[in-house]
Amino acid sequence: MELKQPVLKVLNQVYEPDSLIEKPFKKYQMAFKTDQAGRPIMLFLGQKDLNGKIKGERFSRRLKTGSDGEIIKDHWEHKGKST
Repeated sequence: MELKQPVLKVLNQVYEPDSLIEKPFKKYQMAFKTDQAGRPIMLFLGQKDLNGKIKGERFSRRLKTGSDGEIIKDHWEHKGKST
């Protein structure tokens, strides 16, 4: 399963560093964790249950940066179901 362009557009923005951000996305709920630079690195996409946890899919981002801080590789990997 791959992430589509509308989701990637949201995830390519910079947010508050080291935080968990929740946003509605179409008919789903989206929650992602950010790194020290404010880039999303872990994504949960699905429906919220009664406890407030998102049940659906889990993705992890692999970022490879050069010595000057420029991003060399940027890839989202599907990690399976989130419960």
